[in-house]
Amino acid sequence: MSHADSASPTRVVLMYAGRPTFSCSNCTAVFALQDELISKSFSGRDGRGYLMHSAMNLRLGTKEDRPLLTGVHTVADVFCVGCGDRVGWYYHKASDHSQKYKEGKYLLERERIVKDNAWTLHD
Repeated sequence: MSHADSASPTRVVLMYAGRPTFSCSNCTAVFALQDELISKSFSGRDGRGYLMHSAMNLRLGTKEDRPLLTGVHTVADVFCVGCGDRVGWYYHKASDHSQKYKEGKYLLERERIVKDNAWTLHD
């Protein structure tokens, strides 16, 4: 879900049983299905970051122009609705034409999320 297209800034989803997900490393609120992953080759504030098509259970912070490795982008930090931790940011606008593909996407910081593969073992 893109917050740019939404009337409500927050959507709460409790869980996706049996589907691989990315969740908050602090409170386990689900942020995204694995299917939403675009790339693991991004940089966040504190290390590696994952670019996601959409995300949920996040609250948008204030928009700001921020100089990033690929130029100045208009972004808003995103915060977990479960515990309030800052977990990444949302790309509102990219100033460089080659970076426009990021608009409407989320950067989730690897150190702030965990992946649940939803595997089950059978005897």
